[in-house]
Amino acid sequence: MCRLFAISSDEPRSPMVAVQALDAMREGHDGSGVGLFLTDLAGPFEELKGCPILSGIFTKEGLRRLDEYMMQLGFTTKYRLSLKSSKKPPKGVPHRDNYLVRAYNYPDGWEELPQEEIDRRLMNIRLELRAMGEEKEDMIVYSFWPDVIMIKEIGDPWSVAEHLHLEESGLRARVILAQGRQNTNYAINLYACHPFFIQGICSMTNGENTAFVPIKEFLKSRGFPGYSGYQSDSEVFTHIMHYTRNFLGLGIEFYKHIVTPLQDGDLQEHPNGRFLRELKHSCRRLIIDGPNCVIGCLPDNTLFMVQDRKKLRPGVVGGRPGYFIFSSEVCGLDAVLPDGQRNTYFQPMHLDTAYVASDRQEVTTWSQTDTLSLPH
Repeated sequence: MCRLFAISSDEPRSPMVAVQALDAMREGHDGSGVGLFLTDLAGPFEELKGCPILSGIFTKEGLRRLDEYMMQLGFTTKYRLSLKSSKKPPKGVPHRDNYLVRAYNYPDGWEELPQEEIDRRLMNIRLELRAMGEEKEDMIVYSFWPDVIMIKEIGDPWSVAEHLHLEESGLRARVILAQGRQNTNYAINLYACHPFFIQGICSMTNGENTAFVPIKEFLKSRGFPGYSGYQSDSEVFTHIMHYTRNFLGLGIEFYKHIVTPLQDGDLQEHPNGRFLRELKHSCRRLIIDGPNCVIGCLPDNTLFMVQDRKKLRPGVVGGRPGYFIFSSEVCGLDAVLPDGQRNTYFQPMHLDTAYVASDRQEVTTWSQTDTLSLPH
C-alpha cells in the first residue's frame, strides 16, 4: 500500500518534514518511490508567486531542447534552483543529469490575456514538453504552473531526499503533499507516481481504483487535453476534482457526491435529493470503486481528505490553528506533532469530507447527509 502525508502550515516547512513522516510509516509502503508537491512557496519563490515554475528531470540533451523550445515561445528564465544530487545515487535510485526547478517570465503580451487562456496555455505547454520527452526519453515534466514545485523519484523516500540534499536546498513551502511508493501495479514510470496535478489541483491516493477504465474513458470523452496520460489508476481522482470545479462549477462538498453518491433510498431523504439524483445520473461513470483514501489540494491551498464507501484505507487529520497534518497513519502525525493531542484527531469516515481552508484555523468536516448550497 501507499502512505500519504500532507502539511498545511502558516510557517514554511522543509519537505524533509514530510519525508520524516513517510519514514515513520515505512512499514506501510515498500520504499520504491517518493513524490512531493509543494505550493504556497517561501524563500526566493515568495517573490515569484505569479511566475510559472517548471519542475522535472532532464538529460543534458533534454535541457538543451527545453531551452530552445521555451525561447521560441518567448519565455525567459527569472530564477532557477539547482537540486544537486550526490555523484553516486543510493541503491535503487537512477542516475539523472538534471533535476530542474525553474521560474520563468511570461512572454510579451500574455499579461493582456484572460486568466482562463493563460491557464490553458500553461497546461498545453506542459503536455507538449511531456510528449517531446516521451518521444526521445530525455525529459520528464511534472508541472508548469505558478507557485508549484513537484519532485518525484524512484527509490526509498529518505534515501532520495538525502541524495537530492533537500534539507540544504532551501526549499520551503506552507503546503506540502508527499506520497511513498512507486506505482508497482504497472511498469515503473515516474508519471505514475503520486501526487498528480492539473491546473492548480493536486491529489494523491492510497488504494486501488477498479473503476479506472470507465472513469478514464468518460474524462477523455470531454474533449479536454489535460485529461490524458493515465499511467496510474489514481490520476483520475485529480481530474474528477478538476471536472467538478472547472466544468460543473461545483464546490468541494460536491466531490464526494460525484465519486461516492448516496444510495437511492438515502437520496429520497436528503433535502437536496432531486439535484443529487440528477448529478448522480449524469456523472455515474465517475463513481469510484475503492478502497481509496484521497488527500488533495485546491488552487486556494485548501487541503482535503475523503474516503470511499468501503473505508478500508486509513486516514487521520490533526493539528492546531496554523499547523495541520493529514496522514495515512497516526504514527505519521505523531512523528511531526510530538505534542499532539490524540483525542483531537479526526478520522474521516465514508460519508465525510475533511478540509482545512487557507486560513488554517480549524478542520472543517462535511457529511454527505448535510444540506448543500446549490448553484444558481
